[in-house]
Amino acid sequence: MHTPDGLLHPWMAGAFLVLSGAVLLAAASRVRESLTEHRIQLFAVVAAAVFAAQMLNWPIPGGTSAHFVGGAFAAIVLGPHLGAFAVALVVAVQALIFGDGGTLSLGANVWNMAIVQAYVGYAVYAALEDRSEALATVAGGWVGITAAAASAGLQLGVSPGFGGEFLTVMAVMVGGHAVLGIGEGILTLAGTRLLARAGVDTEELRFGAVHA
Repeated sequence: MHTPDGLLHPWMAGAFLVLSGAVLLAAASRVRESLTEHRIQLFAVVAAAVFAAQMLNWPIPGGTSAHFVGGAFAAIVLGPHLGAFAVALVVAVQALIFGDGGTLSLGANVWNMAIVQAYVGYAVYAALEDRSEALATVAGGWVGITAAAASAGLQLGVSPGFGGEFLTVMAVMVGGHAVLGIGEGILTLAGTRLLARAGVDTEELRFGAVHA
């Protein structure tokens, strides 16, 4: 889902850089008082896991790629604000150091993968958690990545490189990721269960996610 440079309108790339920065600044103000040594250590673990998982990607039609994103996973474990920060850090490192995703389109990529997926995925998880935590986790991962793909498709579909192909781009992005998103949901559940088996207190994770 890493959009390279040259596909988006320059104004769009700039607008999403400002918008993503504003959202992350607001998120920082929300989590500043709730940071503990444990949450900082967990932040590092989650960011490293998301980074490793995102490096395994493959191209799909439309000039972007498909892969495990981990926005919902990070949000469920860390809370949506700190989770968005974790994925934003990963996306920035990949773009600036490894060339995975454009530097000019960094704001758009952060918006799609860190902000949209983290907040949408967490909202779905929170809405379903009382019914079934496993279902809520899978649904959060699935809906989150599909929403992120829709956001990326919207950006690409109205950009000059895809003039007149808006519906095609949206169909490819949303349809492809809706199918692949099932795997995202399953991996999100697997990641949270793995942390629980490693001794991370899931009750504390849930508390941090709700109150961060």
